[in-house]
Amino acid sequence: MLRLAIDFGTSVTKIYKIGSGIVLAEPTCVTVQKETGELRAFGAEAKRLLGKTAELTDVIFPVYEGEIVDERCAAALLEYFLKKVAKRTYGAEALFCVPCACSTQAREKYCRVARSAGLSRVTFAETPYLAVLGQDVPLSESNPVFAIDIGAGKTSCAAFSLDGIIAGLTMNVGGNNMDVHIIDHVAENFNLKIGSLTSEKLKNTVGSLIENDNQSAIVNGRDIATGKPRSVSVSSADILFPIRVYVDKILEYAELVLKKLPAEVSAVMCKNGIYLAGGVTNIAGFADYVADRLQMEAHVGGDAQMAIVLGGGRAVGNAALLKRIEL
Repeated sequence: MLRLAIDFGTSVTKIYKIGSGIVLAEPTCVTVQKETGELRAFGAEAKRLLGKTAELTDVIFPVYEGEIVDERCAAALLEYFLKKVAKRTYGAEALFCVPCACSTQAREKYCRVARSAGLSRVTFAETPYLAVLGQDVPLSESNPVFAIDIGAGKTSCAAFSLDGIIAGLTMNVGGNNMDVHIIDHVAENFNLKIGSLTSEKLKNTVGSLIENDNQSAIVNGRDIATGKPRSVSVSSADILFPIRVYVDKILEYAELVLKKLPAEVSAVMCKNGIYLAGGVTNIAGFADYVADRLQMEAHVGGDAQMAIVLGGGRAVGNAALLKRIEL
């Protein structure tokens, strides 16, 4: 039987197949012909067209802030991805990785999309659980852990054990907010208009939470005054503010969760530290910044961007574990 773990993310979809490991990681987007509604390109091919299409074509992201907002496009995209990783999906089981406290209505959308894409049975698990499982952290009833998963559109943070979530929340803050703010920041400080792909690349290459970091990159865009193409050098210090403002917001909410914990649980958290997941955590100095702010040791796994789907794969491969953590 085909068993999968699917992280159907706002920015990237990742799929883990039992027996093969991670078999897919592609952008969660499609292109749509406006007049006919025809879906023309999917995944990586569709994202390459972002900002480059004619007026008759839209690039659609069917998952927004962790929720499916366009079921037709989501189902077609998921079906496309499934065909890339398996010859047939009839009878397949899939675990969907969803944000903390994902609503019943949101899960119903996932179920409808999954059925349309050919999946037979669907279960759900919240990302904080999967974040620690993907970093090989043992879970038990007596040893609670604290995790923050920073996605493109949503961030979930929670303290939990195998008995359930002790305190947690999900906020509409993530990597995409940083990308948009970087675009505005570059326009204001360099008089240069850049696109979302350039902004994302800039964040991933020179983004840093280290004061006076001297990394830099050449950025191409359109001069706002003249309208002509122009290049500038942008340093880590130049984009420190638009990154830090959202990291600070995430940590502000994390502190709220920590303040809700019973004293005994807080004592365990001080010992165990905090586990971080999501591509944003690869920004230089991220773990040290979190540790300093929360006064706790911060752990980032070897592949933080894949931690959620790796944790999903571990859960799908262990029926007893999945029964304990599934929604």
